[in-house]
Amino acid sequence: MNPVRVRTITAGVELSPALELDRVEAAVAFLTRARRAFESAGYEVQTVRVAVNPVIASLTPAARDQALDQLRRIDELVASQGAIFNIGPILTEDRSDDSLVEWSQALVKGTQSISFSTAIATPEGGVLPKVAATTAKIMIALANALADGMANFRFAAAANIPPGTPFFPVAWHQGPASFALGLEGASVVERAFASMRTGDDPTEKLRSALNEVLTPVERLANELAQRERRQYLGIDTSPAPAKDRSIAAAIEALTRTPFGSAGTLEACSIVTAALKSVSVRTCGYSGLMLPVLEDPLLAQRAGENRYSIRDVLLYSSVCGTGLDVVPIPGNTSPDSIDGLLRDVASLATRLRKPLSARLFLVPGKKAGDLARFDDPVLTDSVVMKLD
Repeated sequence: MNPVRVRTITAGVELSPALELDRVEAAVAFLTRARRAFESAGYEVQTVRVAVNPVIASLTPAARDQALDQLRRIDELVASQGAIFNIGPILTEDRSDDSLVEWSQALVKGTQSISFSTAIATPEGGVLPKVAATTAKIMIALANALADGMANFRFAAAANIPPGTPFFPVAWHQGPASFALGLEGASVVERAFASMRTGDDPTEKLRSALNEVLTPVERLANELAQRERRQYLGIDTSPAPAKDRSIAAAIEALTRTPFGSAGTLEACSIVTAALKSVSVRTCGYSGLMLPVLEDPLLAQRAGENRYSIRDVLLYSSVCGTGLDVVPIPGNTSPDSIDGLLRDVASLATRLRKPLSARLFLVPGKKAGDLARFDDPVLTDSVVMKLD
């Protein structure tokens, strides 16, 4: 079994307010060829994706409403080719825009897989509190837009997320046509730590293991870039977990204690140090991902009350992506969500790092309830207490 899967090949393309279908079609055609190239080399490619510039954020409310029909056509096009699509952040300036709440509901109801975000912090503007307040309202509205709250899987609050990040739902594009890679490499981390001997340096051990698996991936990507004459942005080295490849298990292989115990923060820091010192070109987060609903062991440890949402935010100070698919009560108030989003934005601003918050409000569930999902990606989990 290949130690890494390609979680995503993400193509970036620039669109005008007309949302040109032919440009999206060209990006999807590239992704078909890219998938074939990686699969021919023995890699499993889970998804291919298209991300665009924040064109929706530049539109008036009326123009935004009119764009929904074209977005539906784009969604149908990419879905027919086995791809998914991201329109980037829909609010990038610090202003309130309640019209986006209803618009976001219409978007997720009218499309199969389009993802999007808001920018709650930027390197230039710092924390954007009005955006955070609007984002909280969007998250609550999305919780009831689709069955089981699934719409919030396609939306996140983004803080300092750079262009070219391959992972959804915060991906967005800027500049010439490009592509970036996101990998699923939690098993690489676990194997590196499980094979450690007395006296081994864990950061160096993991760095060496990562370089061994990432170097051939980068070689393929560079060959593809030259052949396609398309800019290659790098690999987001974040070791995305999956149901069968747990990042919590990887951390526990190092600490020898359950995730959330004393020493977890240090382990997160060690993993991040290795991820940020590899010899390949990196992009995006390139940090540790802790997605509660995508990692059965993370979900199990949450159910054992070994860590809290605040702990995940603490771990984010030394590692990765912020709060990702964290299950919270469906009746959580806008003020509580707003406050948590501003905490994430403040941490990202203070540390000058990319973070995001993808909060999964579970309709009809309160803290401590078990949330069950009939979904190939999401795992069952106890709903976590927010306050």
